[in-house]
This record gives sequence, C-alpha cells and structure tokens, in this order.
Amino acid sequence: MSIRALPLLVLAFLLYNAVVMTMGPEVLTDPNHYIFRIHLLSGGDWKFGWGDLILLVTLILLFIEIVKSTFTTTSTLIDHASSMIVFMAVGAEFLLVAQAATSVFFLILVACLIDVIGGYTIGIRVARRDLNIGADH
Repeated sequence: MSIRALPLLVLAFLLYNAVVMTMGPEVLTDPNHYIFRIHLLSGGDWKFGWGDLILLVTLILLFIEIVKSTFTTTSTLIDHASSMIVFMAVGAEFLLVAQAATSVFFLILVACLIDVIGGYTIGIRVARRDLNIGADH
C-alpha cells in the first residue's frame, strides 16, 4: 500500500486519542488548559486550547484529502476504501468509548464522513472527465 493511499485523517484520530487518553477529556473544555493565550487589541484574550489544535489539524488534513481525491491514480480505490475504514473506526469509537463523547471528536467524525463522501464524489467526477477527454481523441 502506497503512503498516498493512507487517509491522513487517521492522524487527527490518533492525535485526539493521544491528547485525551494522556490528559483526560476535560482538557478539551477546561478554560485553564490552553496551549497559548494572545492578548488582542480589542482587550480580549484569545485562548487556543487542545480542542482547537485538534480541530485545526483536522481541517488542514481534510483539505489535503479533498485535494488528493482530485487525482486519479492506481491507489485511489485503496485510498477511498481506507477512508471508509477510518470513518467506521471513528464512528465506532464515538459510540462505544466514553472519552470520545465530545464535540471535538464528533467534528472529527463529520470530517471523516466528508472525506468519504467527497472522495467518492470527486473521484467519480474526475474519472468521468478523464473518460470524456480520452474519448475526444
């Protein structure tokens, strides 16, 4: 299996588990558990917490996955199948593990769903376009 076929959202899944299993799920919501704080010109403080970091990483990885789905390679089907497996694993953990019953984890689950649906949808559109281009010759 090629490294390109590895669904990157598995990294967000692993990051969540590493943070929550080592520090506890309260680290995601406790305002005293933040990574950094920046005092803004408005006078307010922006606190960037662990949940924010996990969601930021998830969004970046989702973007990369969507871009990956625009390419047609031999590993595309493996990538789609792997994304489905990651989605099912994340869904199972959300339903079965108490530490995963958080909004942050639910949003990781939604990102995995978007990856699966988007990957198949974009993959079909790209394949159809490639077939149309090949038919013109």
